[in-house]
Amino acid sequence: MQSVTLSLYRFGSAPARAWALFQMGPARFALRAIPKIGTVKLCGSGVGEGFTPVPDTSVYAILATWPDHDTARRAMFGTRIFRRYAEMSDERMTVFLTPTSARGRWDGAEPFTPQEVEPGGPVAALTRATVKLRSAGRFWRQEPEISRAIGRDPNVIFKIGIGELPMVRQATFSIWPDTRTMATFARADGPHAQAIREVREGKLFREDLYARFRVDAIEGTWAGQTPDLTRGPQDMTDQMKVAAE
Repeated sequence: MQSVTLSLYRFGSAPARAWALFQMGPARFALRAIPKIGTVKLCGSGVGEGFTPVPDTSVYAILATWPDHDTARRAMFGTRIFRRYAEMSDERMTVFLTPTSARGRWDGAEPFTPQEVEPGGPVAALTRATVKLRSAGRFWRQEPEISRAIGRDPNVIFKIGIGELPMVRQATFSIWPDTRTMATFARADGPHAQAIREVREGKLFREDLYARFRVDAIEGTWAGQTPDLTRGPQDMTDQMKVAAE
């Protein structure tokens, strides 16, 4: 059963940040050389919610696929490149995922193999796109509404924007209590849905991918805590209150 991991690292000092930035080149080769690793993407991050054109030089991410979670854990504890990222960072967290659906491509390939797993429990969504250069300005005029909508939703457990190249190669990762709350947010007829429609109708992407996952485990902390996978969705009163604000 395919395992997908998203490992996040926060670097505090200037030397550590410089090291992480430099690793965007050589670390790719070291990661791809790990036995049994499949797709691997080394990404930077952005400030704010979701897609963002402003990079956060303190945060980096490694997205990878594996034959199973045990293989992933052995690589993270047993390979020099993962150990080095852990040693250099001030904070780290890895989310272990099982893909349940995927549509689209990433660099011309389909990296995720959906599995037949039992529904229920926390789920994650990954939205990734390569923005057409000639459409970048138009896209970034729409994007703030999407990001603000994600940040305002009371049900989202965790969210972060990552990317391989500022402005044009971006991804948003978010965790939700269940498929219902995630679907409600995606389909709600508000600024988020309107912005998504305009992006799609305008054909602003050269390539895009949307995938869903079952969240199996989270190890480590982010912003001083581990996202609470036992948290249930907020009731409608809370949602209406947040929306009104």
